[in-house]
Amino acid sequence: MTDSDEYRIEADSLGEIEVPADAYWGAQTQRAIENFPISDQRFGRRFIRALGIVKKASAQTNQELGLLADSNAEPIIAAAEEVIAGDHDDQFPVDIFQTGSGTSTNMNANEVIANRATEISGGEVGSKAIHPNDHVNYGQSSNDVIPTAMHVAALEAVERDVLPALETLREELQEKEAEFDDVVKTGRTHLQDATPIRLGQEFSGYRAQIEKGIERVESSSERLEELALGGTAVGTGLNTHPEFPELAAEYIAEETLLPFREADNHFEAQAAHDAMGEAHGALRTVAGSLHKIANDLRLLASGPRNGLGEIDQPENQPGSSIMPGKINPVVAESVNQVYAQVVGNDATVSTGAANGQIDLNLYKPVIAKNFLASAELLTNVSGTFAEKFVAKLEADRDHCEERVEQSMALATALNPAIGYDKASEVAKEAMKTGETIREVAVEKGYLTAEEAEEVLDPARMTERVILGDD
Repeated sequence: MTDSDEYRIEADSLGEIEVPADAYWGAQTQRAIENFPISDQRFGRRFIRALGIVKKASAQTNQELGLLADSNAEPIIAAAEEVIAGDHDDQFPVDIFQTGSGTSTNMNANEVIANRATEISGGEVGSKAIHPNDHVNYGQSSNDVIPTAMHVAALEAVERDVLPALETLREELQEKEAEFDDVVKTGRTHLQDATPIRLGQEFSGYRAQIEKGIERVESSSERLEELALGGTAVGTGLNTHPEFPELAAEYIAEETLLPFREADNHFEAQAAHDAMGEAHGALRTVAGSLHKIANDLRLLASGPRNGLGEIDQPENQPGSSIMPGKINPVVAESVNQVYAQVVGNDATVSTGAANGQIDLNLYKPVIAKNFLASAELLTNVSGTFAEKFVAKLEADRDHCEERVEQSMALATALNPAIGYDKASEVAKEAMKTGETIREVAVEKGYLTAEEAEEVLDPARMTERVILGDD
Protein backbone atom coordinates (compact mmCIF):
# COMPACT_ATOMS: atom_id res chain seq x y z
CA MET A 1 0.00 0.00 0.00
CA THR A 2 1.34 3.40 -0.94
CA ASP A 3 1.18 6.53 1.14
CA SER A 4 -1.54 7.85 -1.15
CA ASP A 5 -3.62 4.77 -0.31
CA GLU A 6 -3.18 5.35 3.42
CA TYR A 7 -3.64 9.11 3.57
CA ARG A 8 -5.37 11.99 1.87
CA ILE A 9 -4.29 15.61 2.05
CA GLU A 10 -6.60 18.10 3.78
CA ALA A 11 -5.99 21.76 4.46
CA ASP A 12 -7.00 24.37 7.00
CA SER A 13 -5.81 27.90 7.76
CA LEU A 14 -2.42 26.53 8.86
CA GLY A 15 -1.80 24.63 5.66
CA GLU A 16 -1.91 21.04 4.47
CA ILE A 17 -1.81 17.92 6.64
CA GLU A 18 -2.08 14.17 6.06
CA VAL A 19 -5.31 12.58 7.26
CA PRO A 20 -6.02 8.82 7.24
CA ALA A 21 -7.75 8.02 3.97
CA ASP A 22 -10.62 6.16 5.65
CA ALA A 23 -11.29 8.84 8.29
CA TYR A 24 -14.27 11.18 8.21
CA TRP A 25 -12.41 13.73 10.31
CA GLY A 26 -10.33 16.44 8.69
CA ALA A 27 -7.36 18.71 9.18
CA GLN A 28 -8.27 20.33 12.51
CA THR A 29 -9.09 17.01 14.13
CA GLN A 30 -5.82 15.57 12.86
CA ARG A 31 -3.88 18.47 14.36
CA ALA A 32 -5.63 17.88 17.68
CA ILE A 33 -4.69 14.19 17.59
CA GLU A 34 -1.06 15.18 17.14
CA ASN A 35 -1.13 18.07 19.61
CA PHE A 36 -2.79 16.27 22.52
CA PRO A 37 -1.23 12.84 23.12
CA ILE A 38 -2.11 13.32 26.80
CA SER A 39 -4.27 10.61 28.31
CA ASP A 40 -5.82 8.33 25.72
CA GLN A 41 -9.19 9.28 27.27
CA ARG A 42 -11.92 10.09 24.79
CA PHE A 43 -15.46 11.41 24.97
CA GLY A 44 -17.93 8.56 25.33
CA ARG A 45 -21.28 7.68 23.83
CA ARG A 46 -23.37 10.13 25.81
CA PHE A 47 -21.35 13.18 24.80
CA ILE A 48 -20.94 12.20 21.16
CA ARG A 49 -24.69 11.60 20.95
CA ALA A 50 -25.25 15.06 22.44
CA LEU A 51 -22.96 16.65 19.86
CA GLY A 52 -24.95 14.98 17.11
CA ILE A 53 -28.18 16.29 18.61
CA VAL A 54 -26.81 19.85 18.73
CA LYS A 55 -25.60 19.71 15.13
CA LYS A 56 -28.86 18.22 13.90
CA ALA A 57 -30.93 20.84 15.71
CA SER A 58 -28.70 23.62 14.39
CA ALA A 59 -29.10 22.42 10.80
CA GLN A 60 -32.87 22.07 11.23
CA THR A 61 -33.07 25.59 12.64
CA ASN A 62 -30.91 27.15 9.93
CA GLN A 63 -32.92 25.34 7.28
CA GLU A 64 -36.20 26.57 8.74
CA LEU A 65 -34.86 30.12 8.90
CA GLY A 66 -33.77 29.94 5.27
CA LEU A 67 -30.09 30.22 6.14
CA LEU A 68 -29.07 26.76 4.95
CA ALA A 69 -30.11 25.33 1.60
CA ASP A 70 -32.04 22.07 1.62
CA SER A 71 -29.28 20.48 -0.47
CA ASN A 72 -26.87 21.06 2.41
CA ALA A 73 -29.24 20.83 5.37
CA GLU A 74 -30.76 17.44 4.53
CA PRO A 75 -27.47 15.50 4.27
CA ILE A 76 -26.13 17.29 7.38
CA ILE A 77 -29.22 16.22 9.30
CA ALA A 78 -28.85 12.65 8.00
CA ALA A 79 -25.16 12.53 8.98
CA ALA A 80 -25.92 14.02 12.40
CA GLU A 81 -28.56 11.34 12.93
CA GLU A 82 -25.89 8.71 12.29
CA VAL A 83 -23.70 10.37 14.93
CA ILE A 84 -26.65 10.38 17.34
CA ALA A 85 -27.15 6.67 16.69
CA GLY A 86 -23.51 5.86 17.43
CA ASP A 87 -22.52 4.88 13.91
CA HIS A 88 -19.35 7.00 13.97
CA ASP A 89 -18.08 6.87 17.55
CA ASP A 90 -14.71 5.65 16.28
CA GLN A 91 -14.38 8.93 14.37
CA PHE A 92 -14.01 10.96 17.58
CA PRO A 93 -10.37 10.35 18.58
CA VAL A 94 -9.52 13.68 20.25
CA ASP A 95 -8.14 13.49 23.79
CA ILE A 96 -10.18 14.91 26.66
CA PHE A 97 -7.22 17.08 27.67
CA GLN A 98 -7.26 19.59 24.83
CA THR A 99 -8.18 23.21 24.32
CA GLY A 100 -10.35 24.22 27.25
CA SER A 101 -13.22 25.40 25.10
CA GLY A 102 -13.50 22.01 23.45
CA THR A 103 -12.88 23.59 20.04
CA SER A 104 -11.05 20.52 18.81
CA THR A 105 -14.01 18.31 19.61
CA ASN A 106 -16.49 20.73 18.07
CA MET A 107 -14.41 20.78 14.89
CA ASN A 108 -14.12 17.01 15.06
CA ALA A 109 -17.93 16.85 14.95
CA ASN A 110 -18.12 19.47 12.21
CA GLU A 111 -15.61 17.63 10.03
CA VAL A 112 -17.09 14.17 10.53
CA ILE A 113 -20.62 15.38 9.80
CA ALA A 114 -19.48 17.52 6.84
CA ASN A 115 -17.52 14.69 5.20
CA ARG A 116 -20.25 12.13 5.81
CA ALA A 117 -22.88 14.60 4.51
CA THR A 118 -20.74 15.20 1.44
CA GLU A 119 -20.53 11.44 0.92
CA ILE A 120 -24.31 11.10 1.32
CA SER A 121 -24.70 13.81 -1.33
CA GLY A 122 -22.51 11.86 -3.74
CA GLY A 123 -19.42 14.00 -3.24
CA GLU A 124 -15.87 13.06 -2.29
CA VAL A 125 -14.74 12.94 1.32
CA GLY A 126 -12.31 15.78 1.93
CA SER A 127 -13.67 17.94 -0.86
CA LYS A 128 -15.57 20.24 1.52
CA ALA A 129 -18.51 20.31 -0.85
CA ILE A 130 -20.42 20.56 2.40
CA HIS A 131 -18.18 22.69 4.60
CA PRO A 132 -17.49 21.96 8.29
CA ASN A 133 -17.44 25.65 9.25
CA ASP A 134 -19.66 27.35 6.69
CA HIS A 135 -22.44 24.79 6.77
CA VAL A 136 -22.30 22.39 9.74
CA ASN A 137 -21.13 25.06 12.21
CA TYR A 138 -23.28 27.86 10.74
CA GLY A 139 -24.43 30.28 13.45
CA GLN A 140 -22.44 28.48 16.12
CA SER A 141 -19.19 28.65 18.04
CA SER A 142 -17.35 26.01 20.02
CA ASN A 143 -17.98 28.30 22.98
CA ASP A 144 -21.73 27.71 22.83
CA VAL A 145 -21.83 24.26 21.18
CA ILE A 146 -19.74 22.48 23.81
CA PRO A 147 -21.59 23.79 26.90
CA THR A 148 -24.86 22.95 25.14
CA ALA A 149 -23.65 19.40 24.50
CA MET A 150 -22.51 19.25 28.12
CA HIS A 151 -26.00 20.04 29.38
CA VAL A 152 -27.71 17.73 26.91
CA ALA A 153 -25.43 14.82 27.78
CA ALA A 154 -25.58 15.47 31.51
CA LEU A 155 -29.36 15.77 31.72
CA GLU A 156 -29.91 12.73 29.51
CA ALA A 157 -27.53 10.73 31.71
CA VAL A 158 -29.37 11.83 34.84
CA GLU A 159 -32.88 11.28 33.50
CA ARG A 160 -32.30 8.10 31.50
CA ASP A 161 -29.74 6.37 33.71
CA VAL A 162 -29.09 7.74 37.20
CA LEU A 163 -32.64 8.37 38.38
CA PRO A 164 -34.06 5.01 37.19
CA ALA A 165 -31.18 3.18 38.90
CA LEU A 166 -31.75 5.08 42.13
CA GLU A 167 -35.45 4.30 41.91
CA THR A 168 -34.62 0.59 41.64
CA LEU A 169 -32.51 0.85 44.78
CA ARG A 170 -35.23 2.79 46.58
CA GLU A 171 -37.75 0.08 45.77
CA GLU A 172 -35.51 -2.71 47.07
CA LEU A 173 -34.86 -0.81 50.29
CA GLN A 174 -38.58 -0.22 50.71
CA GLU A 175 -39.26 -3.92 50.34
CA LYS A 176 -36.71 -4.73 53.02
CA GLU A 177 -38.17 -2.00 55.22
CA ALA A 178 -41.50 -3.82 55.17
CA GLU A 179 -39.98 -7.30 55.44
CA PHE A 180 -37.89 -6.37 58.50
CA ASP A 181 -40.47 -4.20 60.26
CA ASP A 182 -41.12 -6.78 63.02
CA VAL A 183 -37.44 -7.48 63.73
CA VAL A 184 -36.49 -5.76 67.01
CA LYS A 185 -32.78 -5.29 67.52
CA THR A 186 -30.29 -3.21 69.43
CA GLY A 187 -29.84 0.34 68.23
CA ARG A 188 -26.34 1.79 68.17
CA THR A 189 -25.00 5.29 68.65
CA HIS A 190 -21.25 5.97 68.77
CA LEU A 191 -21.03 2.26 67.79
CA GLN A 192 -22.20 1.45 71.33
CA ASP A 193 -25.43 -0.27 72.37
CA ALA A 194 -28.39 2.09 72.43
CA THR A 195 -32.13 1.70 72.87
CA PRO A 196 -33.99 -0.87 70.75
CA ILE A 197 -34.93 -0.18 67.18
CA ARG A 198 -36.66 -2.24 64.51
CA LEU A 199 -34.52 -3.33 61.61
CA GLY A 200 -37.28 -2.05 59.34
CA GLN A 201 -36.91 1.38 60.92
CA GLU A 202 -33.21 1.42 60.08
CA PHE A 203 -34.04 0.47 56.50
CA SER A 204 -36.66 3.22 56.38
CA GLY A 205 -33.79 5.63 57.00
CA TYR A 206 -31.87 4.17 54.08
CA ARG A 207 -34.92 4.34 51.85
CA ALA A 208 -35.51 7.97 52.83
CA GLN A 209 -31.87 8.82 52.08
CA ILE A 210 -32.28 7.58 48.52
CA GLU A 211 -35.65 9.32 48.12
CA LYS A 212 -34.14 12.61 49.21
CA GLY A 213 -31.16 11.96 46.96
CA ILE A 214 -33.52 11.55 44.01
CA GLU A 215 -35.17 14.84 44.94
CA ARG A 216 -31.79 16.58 45.15
CA VAL A 217 -30.71 15.30 41.75
CA GLU A 218 -34.02 16.26 40.16
CA SER A 219 -33.95 19.75 41.67
CA SER A 220 -30.36 20.57 40.74
CA SER A 221 -30.78 19.16 37.24
CA GLU A 222 -33.40 21.75 36.38
CA ARG A 223 -30.61 24.24 35.71
CA LEU A 224 -29.20 21.88 33.08
CA GLU A 225 -32.28 22.57 30.97
CA GLU A 226 -30.79 25.95 29.99
CA LEU A 227 -28.78 25.84 26.75
CA ALA A 228 -25.98 28.17 25.72
CA LEU A 229 -26.52 27.59 22.01
CA GLY A 230 -26.92 30.90 20.18
CA GLY A 231 -24.41 32.86 22.22
CA THR A 232 -21.58 32.12 19.75
CA ALA A 233 -18.16 33.40 20.83
CA VAL A 234 -18.79 35.47 23.96
CA GLY A 235 -22.54 35.34 24.51
CA THR A 236 -23.55 38.22 22.23
CA GLY A 237 -24.84 35.94 19.49
CA LEU A 238 -22.71 37.46 16.72
CA ASN A 239 -23.45 35.82 13.31
CA THR A 240 -26.56 34.13 14.69
CA HIS A 241 -30.16 34.76 13.65
CA PRO A 242 -32.21 36.30 16.50
CA GLU A 243 -34.64 33.37 16.41
CA PHE A 244 -31.91 30.72 16.32
CA PRO A 245 -31.40 30.08 20.09
CA GLU A 246 -35.04 29.52 20.99
CA LEU A 247 -35.84 27.48 17.88
CA ALA A 248 -32.74 25.30 18.20
CA ALA A 249 -33.57 24.60 21.84
CA GLU A 250 -37.04 23.52 20.76
CA TYR A 251 -35.57 21.08 18.26
CA ILE A 252 -33.24 19.68 20.95
CA ALA A 253 -36.17 19.30 23.33
CA GLU A 254 -38.11 17.47 20.63
CA GLU A 255 -35.20 15.14 19.91
CA THR A 256 -34.53 14.29 23.56
CA LEU A 257 -38.06 14.57 24.98
CA LEU A 258 -36.56 16.72 27.74
CA PRO A 259 -37.53 20.35 28.56
CA PHE A 260 -34.49 22.14 27.19
CA ARG A 261 -34.74 25.89 26.60
CA GLU A 262 -32.61 28.88 25.73
CA ALA A 263 -30.33 30.07 28.54
CA ASP A 264 -31.66 32.90 30.68
CA ASN A 265 -28.33 34.69 30.21
CA HIS A 266 -25.89 33.61 27.51
CA PHE A 267 -22.95 35.34 29.15
CA GLU A 268 -23.39 33.29 32.33
CA ALA A 269 -23.99 30.12 30.33
CA GLN A 270 -20.60 30.35 28.58
CA ALA A 271 -18.39 32.05 31.14
CA ALA A 272 -19.46 29.88 34.11
CA HIS A 273 -20.60 26.30 34.56
CA ASP A 274 -22.28 26.55 37.94
CA ALA A 275 -25.16 24.37 36.77
CA MET A 276 -22.76 21.50 36.11
CA GLY A 277 -21.10 22.05 39.47
CA GLU A 278 -24.42 22.12 41.29
CA ALA A 279 -25.78 19.02 39.56
CA HIS A 280 -22.58 17.08 40.15
CA GLY A 281 -22.69 18.15 43.79
CA ALA A 282 -26.03 16.36 44.02
CA LEU A 283 -24.46 13.25 42.47
CA ARG A 284 -21.65 13.44 45.03
CA THR A 285 -24.21 13.70 47.84
CA VAL A 286 -26.04 10.62 46.56
CA ALA A 287 -22.73 8.77 46.34
CA GLY A 288 -22.20 9.68 50.00
CA SER A 289 -25.62 8.25 50.87
CA LEU A 290 -24.77 5.01 49.10
CA HIS A 291 -21.44 4.93 50.94
CA LYS A 292 -23.16 5.31 54.31
CA ILE A 293 -25.74 2.64 53.55
CA ALA A 294 -23.12 0.20 52.25
CA ASN A 295 -20.95 0.73 55.33
CA ASP A 296 -23.91 0.14 57.67
CA LEU A 297 -24.90 -3.06 55.90
CA ARG A 298 -21.32 -4.30 56.03
CA LEU A 299 -21.28 -3.73 59.79
CA LEU A 300 -24.69 -5.31 60.37
CA ALA A 301 -23.60 -8.36 58.35
CA SER A 302 -20.17 -8.62 60.00
CA GLY A 303 -19.20 -12.01 61.35
CA PRO A 304 -20.59 -14.52 60.80
CA ARG A 305 -19.68 -15.60 64.35
CA ASN A 306 -17.61 -12.77 65.77
CA GLY A 307 -19.35 -9.69 64.41
CA LEU A 308 -22.75 -8.06 64.73
CA GLY A 309 -24.35 -10.69 62.52
CA GLU A 310 -27.82 -9.13 62.53
CA ILE A 311 -28.32 -9.59 58.79
CA ASP A 312 -27.10 -12.33 56.50
CA GLN A 313 -25.39 -11.07 53.35
CA PRO A 314 -25.62 -12.80 49.96
CA GLU A 315 -22.91 -15.24 48.96
CA ASN A 316 -21.88 -13.46 45.77
CA GLN A 317 -18.43 -15.06 45.51
CA PRO A 318 -15.69 -16.66 47.62
CA GLY A 319 -14.06 -13.99 49.74
CA SER A 320 -10.55 -15.21 50.19
CA SER A 321 -7.80 -16.98 48.32
CA ILE A 322 -6.53 -18.50 51.57
CA MET A 323 -9.43 -18.73 54.07
CA PRO A 324 -11.92 -21.44 53.07
CA GLY A 325 -15.58 -20.56 53.38
CA LYS A 326 -15.02 -16.83 53.87
CA ILE A 327 -17.67 -14.60 52.30
CA ASN A 328 -17.06 -10.88 51.96
CA PRO A 329 -19.50 -7.99 51.25
CA VAL A 330 -17.90 -7.48 47.86
CA VAL A 331 -20.77 -5.59 46.22
CA ALA A 332 -21.02 -3.17 49.14
CA GLU A 333 -17.27 -2.61 48.89
CA SER A 334 -17.65 -1.63 45.24
CA VAL A 335 -20.11 1.03 46.41
CA ASN A 336 -17.48 2.39 48.80
CA GLN A 337 -14.95 2.65 45.98
CA VAL A 338 -17.40 4.39 43.67
CA TYR A 339 -17.93 7.00 46.38
CA ALA A 340 -14.20 7.68 46.51
CA GLN A 341 -14.06 8.07 42.73
CA VAL A 342 -17.10 10.37 42.59
CA VAL A 343 -15.56 12.58 45.28
CA GLY A 344 -12.45 12.80 43.12
CA ASN A 345 -14.55 13.61 40.07
CA ASP A 346 -16.35 16.27 42.07
CA ALA A 347 -13.07 17.95 42.92
CA THR A 348 -12.36 18.22 39.19
CA VAL A 349 -15.87 19.40 38.27
CA SER A 350 -16.13 21.96 41.06
CA THR A 351 -12.61 23.27 40.41
CA GLY A 352 -13.29 23.54 36.70
CA ALA A 353 -16.69 25.15 37.16
CA ALA A 354 -15.22 27.81 39.42
CA ASN A 355 -12.41 28.74 37.08
CA GLY A 356 -14.09 30.57 34.25
CA GLN A 357 -12.08 33.59 33.14
CA ILE A 358 -13.77 36.75 31.88
CA ASP A 359 -16.12 35.57 29.08
CA LEU A 360 -15.32 31.86 28.85
CA ASN A 361 -14.78 28.85 31.06
CA LEU A 362 -11.84 26.84 29.76
CA TYR A 363 -12.46 23.59 31.64
CA LYS A 364 -15.33 22.34 29.53
CA PRO A 365 -13.91 18.96 28.42
CA VAL A 366 -12.85 17.78 31.89
CA ILE A 367 -16.08 19.02 33.48
CA ALA A 368 -18.13 17.08 30.95
CA LYS A 369 -15.99 13.96 31.13
CA ASN A 370 -15.99 13.72 34.92
CA PHE A 371 -19.69 14.50 35.27
CA LEU A 372 -20.61 11.76 32.82
CA ALA A 373 -18.15 9.34 34.47
CA SER A 374 -19.85 9.89 37.84
CA ALA A 375 -23.30 9.46 36.30
CA GLU A 376 -22.27 6.16 34.74
CA LEU A 377 -20.66 4.88 37.95
CA LEU A 378 -23.68 5.78 40.09
CA THR A 379 -26.04 4.22 37.57
CA ASN A 380 -24.18 0.93 37.46
CA VAL A 381 -23.38 0.63 41.14
CA SER A 382 -26.90 1.59 42.30
CA GLY A 383 -28.49 -1.09 40.16
CA THR A 384 -25.93 -3.71 41.13
CA PHE A 385 -26.16 -2.84 44.83
CA ALA A 386 -29.96 -3.10 44.69
CA GLU A 387 -30.18 -6.37 42.81
CA LYS A 388 -27.13 -8.32 43.95
CA PHE A 389 -26.91 -7.22 47.59
CA VAL A 390 -29.91 -5.43 49.11
CA ALA A 391 -32.52 -7.68 47.52
CA LYS A 392 -30.75 -10.78 48.86
CA LEU A 393 -30.33 -9.66 52.48
CA GLU A 394 -31.96 -11.72 55.22
CA ALA A 395 -32.48 -10.84 58.89
CA ASP A 396 -31.10 -13.13 61.61
CA ARG A 397 -34.21 -12.78 63.75
CA ASP A 398 -33.16 -15.08 66.58
CA HIS A 399 -29.80 -13.38 66.97
CA CYS A 400 -31.40 -9.91 67.00
CA GLU A 401 -33.88 -10.98 69.68
CA GLU A 402 -31.19 -12.58 71.82
CA ARG A 403 -28.83 -9.62 71.68
CA VAL A 404 -31.49 -6.96 72.34
CA GLU A 405 -32.46 -8.73 75.55
CA GLN A 406 -28.83 -8.56 76.70
CA SER A 407 -28.45 -4.86 75.93
CA MET A 408 -27.55 -2.53 78.79
CA ALA A 409 -29.43 0.24 77.00
CA LEU A 410 -32.75 -1.32 78.05
CA ALA A 411 -32.17 0.43 81.38
CA THR A 412 -33.18 3.66 79.63
CA ALA A 413 -36.80 2.50 79.72
CA LEU A 414 -36.59 2.24 83.54
CA ASN A 415 -36.15 6.01 83.97
CA PRO A 416 -39.88 6.93 83.98
CA ALA A 417 -40.71 3.92 86.18
CA ILE A 418 -38.01 3.97 88.92
CA GLY A 419 -35.94 7.09 88.23
CA TYR A 420 -32.52 7.68 86.69
CA ASP A 421 -30.47 6.85 89.83
CA LYS A 422 -32.07 3.47 90.43
CA ALA A 423 -31.94 2.70 86.70
CA SER A 424 -28.18 3.44 86.75
CA GLU A 425 -27.79 1.13 89.72
CA VAL A 426 -29.57 -1.65 87.86
CA ALA A 427 -27.43 -1.12 84.75
CA LYS A 428 -24.17 -1.25 86.73
CA GLU A 429 -25.26 -4.40 88.55
CA ALA A 430 -26.27 -6.09 85.32
CA MET A 431 -22.94 -5.18 83.74
CA LYS A 432 -21.10 -6.58 86.76
CA THR A 433 -22.99 -9.86 87.09
CA GLY A 434 -23.85 -10.58 83.47
CA GLU A 435 -27.55 -10.70 84.25
CA THR A 436 -30.12 -8.91 82.14
CA ILE A 437 -31.61 -5.53 83.05
CA ARG A 438 -34.95 -7.27 83.53
CA GLU A 439 -33.53 -9.82 85.98
CA VAL A 440 -31.74 -7.26 88.15
CA ALA A 441 -34.71 -4.86 88.28
CA VAL A 442 -36.96 -7.66 89.56
CA GLU A 443 -34.36 -9.03 91.99
CA LYS A 444 -33.93 -5.60 93.58
CA GLY A 445 -37.69 -5.26 93.94
CA TYR A 446 -37.91 -2.18 91.80
CA LEU A 447 -40.37 -3.88 89.47
CA THR A 448 -42.58 -6.92 89.64
CA ALA A 449 -42.17 -9.55 86.94
CA GLU A 450 -45.37 -8.30 85.32
CA GLU A 451 -44.25 -4.69 85.43
CA ALA A 452 -40.85 -5.60 83.99
CA GLU A 453 -42.54 -7.47 81.17
CA GLU A 454 -44.37 -4.30 80.16
CA VAL A 455 -41.72 -1.66 80.91
CA LEU A 456 -38.85 -3.60 79.37
CA ASP A 457 -40.65 -4.86 76.27
CA PRO A 458 -38.11 -4.07 73.48
CA ALA A 459 -40.80 -3.74 70.80
CA ARG A 460 -42.64 -1.17 72.92
CA MET A 461 -39.45 0.89 73.09
CA THR A 462 -39.33 1.31 69.32
CA GLU A 463 -42.32 3.66 69.33
CA ARG A 464 -43.25 6.82 71.20
CA VAL A 465 -45.22 5.91 74.31
CA ILE A 466 -47.20 8.38 76.43
CA LEU A 467 -46.08 8.15 80.04
CA GLY A 468 -48.69 6.52 82.18
CA ASP A 469 -50.35 4.91 79.18
CA ASP A 470 -51.71 1.43 79.95
